[in-house]
Amino acid sequence: MELSIFDDASKDKSMTIIEKWKVKLEDSGIPVVIGGHVSPSPRGVGYSKNQAVAQSSGTYLCFLDSDDVMLPQRVRLQHEAALQRPTSIIGCQVQRDPPNSTERYTRWINQLASDQLLTQVFTSNGPTVIMPTWFCSRTWFLHVGPFDEGGKGVPEDLLFFYEHLRKGGGVFRVDHSLLLYRYHLCAATHSVLETTIWTHRVHFLEEQALPRWASFTIWNAGKQGRRLYRSLTAANQRKVAAFCDVDKNKIQKGFYCYEEAQERPKPQIPILHFRDARPPFVICVKLAPTPASRTSLEDALLRHPLSVLAGVSVDAVGCHHGPCFQVHPGCRPRNRLRHPLQEPGSAEGGSRLPGDTSVPGCRRRLVCKLTTLHALKGLSGAVRVFCF
Repeated sequence: MELSIFDDASKDKSMTIIEKWKVKLEDSGIPVVIGGHVSPSPRGVGYSKNQAVAQSSGTYLCFLDSDDVMLPQRVRLQHEAALQRPTSIIGCQVQRDPPNSTERYTRWINQLASDQLLTQVFTSNGPTVIMPTWFCSRTWFLHVGPFDEGGKGVPEDLLFFYEHLRKGGGVFRVDHSLLLYRYHLCAATHSVLETTIWTHRVHFLEEQALPRWASFTIWNAGKQGRRLYRSLTAANQRKVAAFCDVDKNKIQKGFYCYEEAQERPKPQIPILHFRDARPPFVICVKLAPTPASRTSLEDALLRHPLSVLAGVSVDAVGCHHGPCFQVHPGCRPRNRLRHPLQEPGSAEGGSRLPGDTSVPGCRRRLVCKLTTLHALKGLSGAVRVFCF
């Protein structure tokens, strides 16, 4: 084992602490490689990680941010997993510090089912195994990387993760808590704007999902749905057959006029009642869960599972005897489909139906307005849904 540390122009006592530990570690037989620079300002997380990798020599890479704490057995357990999965990013479960910070996000990190590590890659939560837990082979890292070195405000982990998926990489989580994941206001993640994340997510959606569909419906004629429409390329905007909603006031308007459009006449996209809309759907609902609604809606969902591909804010789905990646009670093998990012012939595979997406297991929670939940339950047949 080797420890590689890169100091990105720190102004505290980091180097003094590191030098003390260097002696202790090397006395224990662990080589320590230290690099860094003394420029007036840091060059960013991506640059620092790339430098730490470049100056190291190990066959496998185990990443650790300076504000987190590695727990016992992490290297051994993740190394064992990586030996069996040479083209995968290996993550792990985490303990959050403080314990009550970002409770919902922490549950998402720790409780995603194995198939959801792929089916939820489009969510606003970012990589389905968080970057501070990453473990992978050097060969695979060099094949995918390096990290983007744009500096502050760049989501270098998300960009690397997307490229990893484009190149056919897998995602695996060791189901042991192997990292103390600290939350504080000075964390680099807070420098990344929501609009930046949104832009990258829309681009990945357009690249990985929308090419399969000749047309689709955006579920939500409100602010979020219109925002998604405006964010699409002109070609994908033309694929939007309609908006649909459960709100009578929105439906009564009849259509949404895209005022900023350059074409004439300006596009007028119909706003339909959900029962009149046709799949596939992109559900674009910004959710605000409460403890009371979580319990009742989760129970309702388990009684009436839906065909949904989970995305932003919607992180639990089941099947409705339609296209499905997993074996659920009542689902026949002929209905199982590959995940859009899985290779042909994968274990979950069957033949893909034109334009179909998938559903992960109904292990997590769908938190939504009750009216929307009831509307979704009313959709019949093999409804194709993608939540953004």
